[in-house]
Amino acid sequence: MSARRLFIVLLLALASGSAQELKVAAASDLTAALAKLSSAFEKESGIRLNISLGSSGNFFAQIENGAPFDVFLSADKSYPEKLQESALTEPGTLFTYARGKLVLWIPANSPLHFAADGNGVLTGDLNSLSGPSVQRIAIANPEHAPYGRAAEAVLRHYGIYDRLRPRLVLGENISQTAQFGQSGNAQAAFIAMAIAVTPEMKGNGHFFVLPQESYPPLDQAAVVLRSSRNKAEAQGFLKFLESAQARRILSEFGFEVPAK
Repeated sequence: MSARRLFIVLLLALASGSAQELKVAAASDLTAALAKLSSAFEKESGIRLNISLGSSGNFFAQIENGAPFDVFLSADKSYPEKLQESALTEPGTLFTYARGKLVLWIPANSPLHFAADGNGVLTGDLNSLSGPSVQRIAIANPEHAPYGRAAEAVLRHYGIYDRLRPRLVLGENISQTAQFGQSGNAQAAFIAMAIAVTPEMKGNGHFFVLPQESYPPLDQAAVVLRSSRNKAEAQGFLKFLESAQARRILSEFGFEVPAK
């Protein structure tokens, strides 16, 4: 959508007298990116985003039970797809806005060593995680966090899941998982690249990008919810996510964005 068309959509929404705030349920891997996205969107539209961050699976359950959100930004497109199948979304609004990347983060003083190519992509295996210096490995809870399921898939891909399972500590979402690593409560953490590239994480450790063939694609999708009372504004925000400005911000945080 062009900037002019986006302006018209938002202008019509404002003229309708609708609320000047959108309630957004967003996956935790978007924490840093949304700080920039929401600022840019508010500057352009005058509409503030009231953002709740958490695991996609938990938000899915809340929305099924009537949670009053306008927009759902999921780290796994299957959740908004299921909501669409249950007629809980506004028709025609679901779209894939990005693909996330999973990385292995370790503290700066870690004795662990992994081989990687010039782009930071792991080229060897993960057997070092079996060593005595690693008592705890943090992953997001696979029951409701897409990045947790991806981490489990990686460990199975390298044939070390059963061996390392007793060492796994589960974060409620990917942000808490990163905190386990940053605080020293885990000696390694499987987290989103979008979190690993933030100054807080880069200043305390380094990360290795997991090969994309080692886990299912983390296609992330957005949708306007049928129960929203601010559908025009919500659709304006989704159109903003398709803009060149929003795509640049998402790319800055390591997300892959769909080709236009």
